[in-house]
Amino acid sequence: MMTFKISELANEFKITPRSIRFYEDIGLLSPKRDGLNRVYGRRDKIRLGLILRGKRLGFSLQEIRELFSLYDDNKSHDQLLSMIDIIDQKQRQLTRQRADIDITLIELERAKKRCKQALIKSDLYKNK
Repeated sequence: MMTFKISELANEFKITPRSIRFYEDIGLLSPKRDGLNRVYGRRDKIRLGLILRGKRLGFSLQEIRELFSLYDDNKSHDQLLSMIDIIDQKQRQLTRQRADIDITLIELERAKKRCKQALIKSDLYKNK
């Protein structure tokens, strides 16, 4: 079984060991122990990547915990419907954000073109 030290995960994901310990404290990660040392397995590494991606995408730690619980436990029909609702809401939010990002990228590209054209007109751009 592949294992990792906390410092290895912290370096790989460019976060602090304290952040990893926090995720452990709130139950999102569950490393094994070797004396006082934490020993993280492949599952912990994958979950850490999912936690960080979820946070970047705007999921709360509670939402991430609920998503993880889908894979960890058998849930009731009502709980699964609730999770589908949370996922649907997040998908709608991310779709709106993606549209906003696409529009902003187009606007930035247009602004950059105008700046370059202005520089060309002023002869400053040719000297660079």
